[in-house]
Amino acid sequence: MSCGLAKMEPMKPAFVVSLTTLITSFSLLMGAVGAPRDISSPGLFSGQTDIGNPPRAGSMQYDAQQGNYVIAGGGGNMWFTNDSFHYLWKRMSGDLTLAADIRWIGTNGDAHRKACLVIRQTLEPDSAYVDVAVHGNGLTSLQYREAKGVMTQEIQSNVSAPGRVRLEKRGEFISLSISATGDSLRPSGCAYAVKFEEPFYVGLAVCAHNTNSLERATFSRVELEALPAATNPPAQVASTLEVIPIASRDRRVVYQTSAHIEAPNWSPDGQFFLFNRGGRLYRLPIAGGEPQPVETGFAHRINNDHGISPDGKRVAISDQTENGKSIIYILPLGGGAPRRITKLSPSYWHGWSPDGKTLAFCGERNGEFDVYTISTDGGEEQRLTTATGLDDGPDFSPDGQFIYFNSERSGSMQIWRMKRDGTEQQQITSDEYNNWFAHPSPDGKWLAFLTYTQDVKGHPENKQVMLRLMPIAGGPIRTLTRLFGGQGTINVPSWSPDSRSIAFVSYQPVFP
Repeated sequence: MSCGLAKMEPMKPAFVVSLTTLITSFSLLMGAVGAPRDISSPGLFSGQTDIGNPPRAGSMQYDAQQGNYVIAGGGGNMWFTNDSFHYLWKRMSGDLTLAADIRWIGTNGDAHRKACLVIRQTLEPDSAYVDVAVHGNGLTSLQYREAKGVMTQEIQSNVSAPGRVRLEKRGEFISLSISATGDSLRPSGCAYAVKFEEPFYVGLAVCAHNTNSLERATFSRVELEALPAATNPPAQVASTLEVIPIASRDRRVVYQTSAHIEAPNWSPDGQFFLFNRGGRLYRLPIAGGEPQPVETGFAHRINNDHGISPDGKRVAISDQTENGKSIIYILPLGGGAPRRITKLSPSYWHGWSPDGKTLAFCGERNGEFDVYTISTDGGEEQRLTTATGLDDGPDFSPDGQFIYFNSERSGSMQIWRMKRDGTEQQQITSDEYNNWFAHPSPDGKWLAFLTYTQDVKGHPENKQVMLRLMPIAGGPIRTLTRLFGGQGTINVPSWSPDSRSIAFVSYQPVFP
């Protein structure tokens, strides 16, 4: 008996070691899948977590005296449909702002590493989220995943390596404010609407963009503030001229202003934009900067229906100075005296023929809005549509054989097409939305247009709308982006000359 017991006793330490190893392994596994960990002296936050199984665990150091957070994060990316990073968080509800100065520690990391301010629905790697991401190379953008498991998109700021950033949530509307110097913040033009169920997670994050690395960033002057729900409309609405490539669908801010701007045209040489503001026409370099006014003589009540001739030498405008109703004029693109084209008003320009000899426009005659054409030399207008109700937004196909327009004759606003003489009118779209302002791409492959929900009548400003894209040869319609906009967003042709991108204006409510 004693010999048997002696043989069994050595098994006890082995069993204890195995159990200890099992518990340790289980604990590590739980950490790897993103189990929240309590932290000491968290400052404004409640916990920290590795999201998405990064091979190297992240960490946080908090300096209570300075109020600084140094976060080390691993992970391959915060992009596509899944994320991997280290997250310092707090659960919150309602409206809020989160702001910080962000500085990278070390200069040898991946150019795409990200230090972020984040609002996230859950701690799962495929969660819906919105963040402000300051990359290792200075790129700063508002990134978002609208729903669980869908692709991430972004809106790139035109400020690199900012001194301070702020993420602001007002209802579903989430925006980025930015400071180049670290002092006063201003709207960046990066804004998007994502609906979060309450409560959600708010905090700071670092992603190495390299599974074998840990990257560290310092978040200083961190401010996290709950805001009372807005009971009044916004104090103003800011404007942003943006560009969206149709392949990536990642938006880029070109110009942001507190003024109201509308309807960008892209020059045929690809070098600049035209837009209207306060009744005047302005020219803006493609890289951004300060817009310069175009001399338009007596015409100081220009609306958002204007466009550049195919040869890049002239611009057509729609102006209300003469009699309070919109009249179409042509003037040199570099500026000069307007030459009147339409005898009757109101007339709203929408398209040039490819040969530069004919204009397409919408005109109201005897209470009916229809599509017309007229020679660039002036003369008599030709009526092309006669259906009861609104026909609007005509634009020529690149080969000059067709005119696309929008019409409500079917009961909702849809896109139609006809021969340039008005014959063979046929409906192109038929869905549960109201579709406006169809613009064919210069290569003739795509049709871009603005979409409202079914309950919106007309084309008002300050609505949640979509920019959508349809193959002209046939195929499914896809959404390029959602935005806060409408009137002024894309009333006129705004394709890049290479047919790869579209310019548009979005709007952002600014609360006091």
